[in-house]
Amino acid sequence: MVRGLKERLGRKFDEEIRFFRGWQRDKKGVGALIPTSGITARRMASIIDLSSGLPVLELGAGTGVITKAILERGVSASQLVSVEYAEHFCDMLRERFPDIDVRNGDVFDLDNVLGEGRGEIFDCVVSAVPMLSFPLEKRVALMDSLLARIPRGRPVIQITHGPLSPLPPMPDLYTISHFDFVVRNIPPAQLWLYRRN
Repeated sequence: MVRGLKERLGRKFDEEIRFFRGWQRDKKGVGALIPTSGITARRMASIIDLSSGLPVLELGAGTGVITKAILERGVSASQLVSVEYAEHFCDMLRERFPDIDVRNGDVFDLDNVLGEGRGEIFDCVVSAVPMLSFPLEKRVALMDSLLARIPRGRPVIQITHGPLSPLPPMPDLYTISHFDFVVRNIPPAQLWLYRRN
């Protein structure tokens, strides 16, 4: 039991060091100093409707904390597409989750990143993209693109570390609802849901 705990703590520490190094390389592309907490990741994955039979799209997969929570939710590896901008994180994700479709690329150019799968419909989108690092018009265009890839009424869940939604109200394009405030995350995390009207 003690050995297992030591191994888990060692893996977590290694993950946090890799994440911090990634943040040092690309402060704009990595939204926080340490990975999302497991608690936050599980809350984000809880929105997935397993009965839909549709794949799930994950954006900003990082070191795979949210990826792991999505799989633990019951999504099969073949039903998950994870997009990550940083190549070194993609390498780590492919090693850790060899059966997942990991795509290296820019979420703001999602059609090219998804390639032949650009027209695929997903159950929902689970996003850890550091939205506040990008201009507002890019954020709105991305959200519009994401909502076009999921059935009407299904959500895009977005994590942010600010007190407000990283996207302004735009009733013609989407509705916004606050999903959760997770204190057990460093820094504390706000979770927001976006849906087509």
